[in-house]
Amino acid sequence: MSISHHPSDALVLAYAAGTLDPGEHIAIATHLVGCSQCRAFAASVESAGGSQLGELAPAPMSADAFSRLEAMLDAPELPRPTPPPPEPRLGSVDGLPSYVRRLHAAPWRWVAPGMHIQRLTPPAASKTRVFLLKAKAGMRLFPHGHDGVEMTCVLTGSFSHDGHRYGAGDFDWGDDDALHDIHIGAESECICLVAMRGKLQLRGLPGRMIQPFITI
Repeated sequence: MSISHHPSDALVLAYAAGTLDPGEHIAIATHLVGCSQCRAFAASVESAGGSQLGELAPAPMSADAFSRLEAMLDAPELPRPTPPPPEPRLGSVDGLPSYVRRLHAAPWRWVAPGMHIQRLTPPAASKTRVFLLKAKAGMRLFPHGHDGVEMTCVLTGSFSHDGHRYGAGDFDWGDDDALHDIHIGAESECICLVAMRGKLQLRGLPGRMIQPFITI
């Protein structure tokens, strides 16, 4: 897999430090599945952080720490709650981290001609919407912008915009200054994982006419 587009160093640093929003964390983790370059950088950052922790002076324990631990061990075991029924899971989509495959996934839903989305539920409360986006080969998406941040990881197929091609493993980042005029590659349908904050803003008269009917 040849990867040409990567998240910024700042995003990978935030991922390694555990400071990303859960939805954004999913997007970076998905890119790392196929990108040995970014995996190596994330591992080096995590290793450096672990070394710094190892050099910290040990903190003294409180005088009653052991007795409090014993009291916890002697406490009666609480009844275990009944496990919830199994939830729908993701099907076989290439390029996803194993833990993302175990997330709750809604059924695929039509959003526009040739386009479907499948919403994913992050493992913790998130300000970021996460979903799979599937578009048929050769189509052109409506030109659009965002009033927030969008991270896109290509899983299968390809798309092009702004003179660049994004294939499997590539990462695209856009904010409220970006204008996306996206063409899907003719070779196959394109499936991407998208983490998005804010609203999609369609441009041009046709886009503005259908904007009320598009919910992503």
